[in-house]
Amino acid sequence: MERILDLEIDGRKIHLSDKQWKHIINFHPNVENPEKIKEVLLNPLIIKKDNFDSSLNYYYKYDKTKNMHLMVSVKYLNGDGFVITSFYIKKIRK
Repeated sequence: MERILDLEIDGRKIHLSDKQWKHIINFHPNVENPEKIKEVLLNPLIIKKDNFDSSLNYYYKYDKTKNMHLMVSVKYLNGDGFVITSFYIKKIRK
């Protein structure tokens, strides 16, 4: 599987596959560049855990140019994180 992005944050690897990148740009075309996802993962404003799935984290960062937050959803399996999706939102969920 080809990878668009490979990062290591706090000793854990996070990957963005070509398949997931295609999903993001097809369903959320305002996320124009994987570098934006990288920025969110490296310098998030806040990280939230999913209320029902402890292996799922949501990373958020405010984007002044869009006046919205970019959310990146990461699922952790066997120590590695995999970007599931990413899109812009007005408000961070509680």
